[in-house]
Amino acid sequence: MAKPRPFSSTQGSSPISGKSKDWDNVSRWSEYLNPEESSSSPSTSWKHSGFEAQSKSANFQKTLQLEWVVRLSKVADGLLCKMYSLSHILGKPDLVSHTISDTFWKSGVFPNLPRICIHLSKKFPEHPNKLQLERVDKVGFDHLNDNAEVYIQNLEPWIMLLLDLMAFREQALRLILDLSSTVITLLMPRKMILQVYDLLYSITTGGRDCEFYHRLVQFIDSYDPPVKGLQEDLNFVSPRIGEVLEAVGPIVFLSTDTKKLRNEGFLSPFHPRYPDILTNSAHPMRAQDLANATTYREWVLLGYLVCPDELLRVTSIDIAMVVLKENLITTLFRDEYVRLHEDYLLHVLPKILESKKMAKSGRAKQKEADLEYNVAKQVEKMISEVHEQASISCYDIHRERRILLKQEIGRMVLFFADQPSLLAPNIQMVFSALALAQCEVIWYFQHVGITSYKSKVSRGPIDIDAADPTLGFLLDGMDKLCSLVRKYVAAIKGYALSYLSSSAGRIRFLLATPGMVALDLDSSLKGLFQQVVHCLENIPKPQGENISAVTCNLSEFRNHWLSILMIVTSSRSLINIRHLEKATVSTGKEGLLSEGNAAYNWSRCVDELLCQLSKHGSLRNLYFYRHHLTAVFRNTMFGPEGRPQHCCAWLGIASSFPECASALVTDESNKIGRDAILYVESLIESIMGGLEGLINILDSESGFGALEMQLIPEQAALRMNSIKIQNVSHKVVSYHIMLVLRTSYTTVVVNCLFYPFNRLEAAMQRLTSLCSVLNDMEPICVINHVFVLREYMRDCILGNFRRRLLAVIRTDSGLQRPSIMESLIRRHISIIHLAEQHISMDLTEGIREVLLTETFTGPISNLHVFEKPANLQSGTAVEIVSNWYIDNIIKDLSGAGVMFVPNHNCFKSTKNVGGYFADSYTDVKELKSLICIFGGYGFDILDRMMKEHISALLNCIDTALRANRESLEAIARSLNSGNQIERDANLRQILDIETLVNFSVQAGHTMAFRRILVEAVGAVLEERAPLILSLLCGISKHLPEEIPEKSGISRLRKVSHSVGGIAGHDMEWIHSVMEETGAAHDSSWSLLPYLCAAFMVSTTWSTTNYDVNTGVFNNNMHCLSRFINAVIGGNEFIRLERAEQQKRSLSNGHAHEAVELEMLSRTSVEASIKSVMQHFVKCSATIILESWSDTSRSHVVPKLIFLDQLCNLSPYLPRSTLELHVPYAILRSIYSQYHRSSQSMPAEIPLQSPRQSPLISLSHASPASTRQIRGDSTPNSGTYDPIHHSSSIQRQEDAIDKQQRSTRRSGPLDYTSSRKVKFADGSSSAGQGPSPLPRFAVSRSGPLLYK
Repeated sequence: MAKPRPFSSTQGSSPISGKSKDWDNVSRWSEYLNPEESSSSPSTSWKHSGFEAQSKSANFQKTLQLEWVVRLSKVADGLLCKMYSLSHILGKPDLVSHTISDTFWKSGVFPNLPRICIHLSKKFPEHPNKLQLERVDKVGFDHLNDNAEVYIQNLEPWIMLLLDLMAFREQALRLILDLSSTVITLLMPRKMILQVYDLLYSITTGGRDCEFYHRLVQFIDSYDPPVKGLQEDLNFVSPRIGEVLEAVGPIVFLSTDTKKLRNEGFLSPFHPRYPDILTNSAHPMRAQDLANATTYREWVLLGYLVCPDELLRVTSIDIAMVVLKENLITTLFRDEYVRLHEDYLLHVLPKILESKKMAKSGRAKQKEADLEYNVAKQVEKMISEVHEQASISCYDIHRERRILLKQEIGRMVLFFADQPSLLAPNIQMVFSALALAQCEVIWYFQHVGITSYKSKVSRGPIDIDAADPTLGFLLDGMDKLCSLVRKYVAAIKGYALSYLSSSAGRIRFLLATPGMVALDLDSSLKGLFQQVVHCLENIPKPQGENISAVTCNLSEFRNHWLSILMIVTSSRSLINIRHLEKATVSTGKEGLLSEGNAAYNWSRCVDELLCQLSKHGSLRNLYFYRHHLTAVFRNTMFGPEGRPQHCCAWLGIASSFPECASALVTDESNKIGRDAILYVESLIESIMGGLEGLINILDSESGFGALEMQLIPEQAALRMNSIKIQNVSHKVVSYHIMLVLRTSYTTVVVNCLFYPFNRLEAAMQRLTSLCSVLNDMEPICVINHVFVLREYMRDCILGNFRRRLLAVIRTDSGLQRPSIMESLIRRHISIIHLAEQHISMDLTEGIREVLLTETFTGPISNLHVFEKPANLQSGTAVEIVSNWYIDNIIKDLSGAGVMFVPNHNCFKSTKNVGGYFADSYTDVKELKSLICIFGGYGFDILDRMMKEHISALLNCIDTALRANRESLEAIARSLNSGNQIERDANLRQILDIETLVNFSVQAGHTMAFRRILVEAVGAVLEERAPLILSLLCGISKHLPEEIPEKSGISRLRKVSHSVGGIAGHDMEWIHSVMEETGAAHDSSWSLLPYLCAAFMVSTTWSTTNYDVNTGVFNNNMHCLSRFINAVIGGNEFIRLERAEQQKRSLSNGHAHEAVELEMLSRTSVEASIKSVMQHFVKCSATIILESWSDTSRSHVVPKLIFLDQLCNLSPYLPRSTLELHVPYAILRSIYSQYHRSSQSMPAEIPLQSPRQSPLISLSHASPASTRQIRGDSTPNSGTYDPIHHSSSIQRQEDAIDKQQRSTRRSGPLDYTSSRKVKFADGSSSAGQGPSPLPRFAVSRSGPLLYK
């Protein structure tokens, strides 16, 4: 067991003689001092000052006492830190009521035996051995005996703390100071510590008490309660304390007189009566004294508490009254406090009543007793009533003072920033303003949640306004003043050096005056004055602008001057302050003491300027109120009177928080550092939340959104003037209506125009101001963490933009319309651009990064390759949009009846899809907005999803071809042989024909949507990058026709297809999908035309109806033609391409054979596709017409219209192709009946067949030549022509289409000379042989009517 540190008492010795014994015991306090402070003792520090010869004199004793005052004040801080730490370790127990939490027992300081420990504490000061603890808790007592060694080691540090407190008390009393008043009164379980420790000590030593037990019992008992012990200890110095409190009374009165401070300009750089005079020479000393006003008020509060008899002085009652009226508590250490009025009523009032009683008994005998009685009576009344006044008025008093400081400091900042040369002469006034502001800010947070003591008026906490805006102004003003002082340190230092240099001459002159000569100073005092003059005369002279390089230590000068003050203020000295003042004030200038005190203060501006600034301007103690600090910041920062620029000061406070840590407490530095970092992060979160709030306010419907719906005055005037008076008899009524409208207009303008503008202007000002402040703010450094607010602001703005992006793409019912989506995003971006003007960062680049991130989340390197990897990841936003389009437009999972309408070039639905009809999402303009938001990468993501969907459908086709290969081969043979029975039998054997039809329709539906999407991409490129679009379109016309294509040519062609640069991109897209997925690799794909022809026997046709007004089928079967055209063309393209590759591979193996191979070109591929498509039309027409019967007559009509639409859609089929198999009269009759049944006007049917058109005789080499002729001809108005993709060409076609519609009334078919012609394949249109069923040419039965 560690033995306790020996403690030697010097109680019987005098303070001075006992002090010499303590010089050898300096190491006792070394653990409470910093290493550099404990390494040097007071004796050694003074040996180097030239005082060895005077070591026996009284002056040297005074000097040593002064040095020990400084030393013991630092020891007191160390003791307080340890006690504060113990109090928090034990969970702040209530020692009066013995209410102790579980934290107390779990801390490990005391044994977890509550019954024994509390019993020992309650029975103090009885000896533990006399308490019969085995009766209190037998099991616990046995456990205590068994583990006494462990428990005594836990209590060892804290019993040592008690010993140090006792020794400190004796040391402090010897120095006649009240330093112990702030140590003993902290809550600490002194009784329990001593009793438990002594019990454990007696257990381990066989019943013997520890050597210091009885002295500690006496010490602890004398401070129970603590104020009582302090009153007894300081009773013998009470008169001197009373004199000091009376002396600081004028400064206390001045610091509390807000009106006088304002009217007489104590804190103003201007002269109070002569504003033209910039330097304040009215009250220089008073301004200097105001810097210590906070300390003086604390002296008053604690001085009269521990020396109550001094309240009986005539002037003391007013001093105590003015301070008690504005305080409810006084802080002892950090956030520990005592309730002033409670302690005054409990400990001061009884003393006053006792004095009153004694004065009353002697009133008849002595006149002085009568005066004492009256004063005591007034003091009694004051103490009894002042707590009520404090509860009511203390907050208002301090709020008025904060308003004054806000105004004065604000003017100071503006003045000294404009006139920095005047900062140095007024530095004492700056320190006073900082000290007063510091006091007011700390007072505010100290009193949050404080309740008044037994107040009749207010039972709860005093009314502290958590949204008081003056706090932000004070913090901001203090921060700016401190910054100005730091900025002009060299100037202040230079001014102080100049002042001290001139002060040396003035002091030497004053020492030589007749009055000073007559005083006949003793040699020691005269020597001190000579030392002071010598120090001042040897101050280095500032030369040039290199003042910051001047180093000088004026501590020796200050020590000499303090020694002089201690001598002349001593009651035993023959020369006192009054003598010196009277001897030198007759010169008409400042007296000797005033001059010396001023020099003392200016000397601190040379080598202790930053220490002074830290003392008066630091707010590190706010660390202990950081939770209140955060709450008040949130309430005031963005309140009506809040200012964004204040956030710098709120954040800057955290930099000083680590200064509160003490090296005596383990890990306290780390804990305070972590708390400071959390505080900064919390405030930054609030600031960024406010920044987001400002942006969102501007981005709301009541913000910039309201401006979009406002009428400018000219528009409103035009609307009012558009009302015309229709009848003369209604003039009065009309005039009344106009008057109402004018009044309404005025109201609308005021309420809906000016008010939003004012509110928006305020929000915009706050936003721009906040952005400017955060951009210019210096980094916040807390320990090893650096917070750069610009980076936080950028992340906040871009993060908010990302959240806004994700929010605007959705509505409560589904997806937002892309045009509205784009409008909302552009509005938000405009607000970001507004903020960007005040930020030295590129937010536009950040917006692009966010949009790119929401479109693409993979490695950036993947964006630079044409062939995207299989595991390409898409962003969140584009995934939401793409999945919605796939599910609701392409797959129609919601069952809204989504159909593609070629006439309108969009999709329509019978029900709402996501809050709107389908055309609100699929119109070209809407898809253009989508492309503008997500760009080309967004298009790639949606295109990839559609490819995956098409790939799955093609896989089903592949499976069906292989599964039904035998049936399809039989169908092919029967079609060639004309065996209808065999064909019908095999058609019935095809598996899942209905599923295949549905899948094929969905695939055509997908291609139709992609085609509109590609058109939107082309339109966006035409608007934003017309040169790039023109380049792609121009290059695509001159690409080589060689097949297979080289990789570069293929990539360029695919890019042109994706922007609509090449016509017929449906087949090209399907070809690329089949090529990527490896489809059509089986020979069964040669049977694809027969499988597609087999679709004509599907039962889906029985429910298919044609709408002549829209030109579409009710179940989207018209999309089947788009799929058949594309998949047959893609299949044939791949078949020929693979054959060509195989041929070339064989030729490479026989290079010695000089055989010129015929190169395969796109023209020959297109001719092959044309042949297959014609064969498909022939097979389909055969199946349709031969399946006709009286019961299935209505099913034939939609199938024939379907084939007609296919011939109109496909670039590989001339319109005359279908007439070879279906007489034109049949189609003419079908459309005539649809037009008659519709509500439209009577149709004008063209009389000329396309076979008799003069353009039929033209010969054409390929579909390319057909496309060239069609480009110059009038396009079909009934269907969408896939060749004409450009928006500029489309507008020309629309104009021609309107002219043509006015003359054509025959429905969607136009068999005029401007229509498409057949391919030239070496035979005429009539050379294909007889029609499969010539009987239809003469049949007049059924619904078909021929005229």
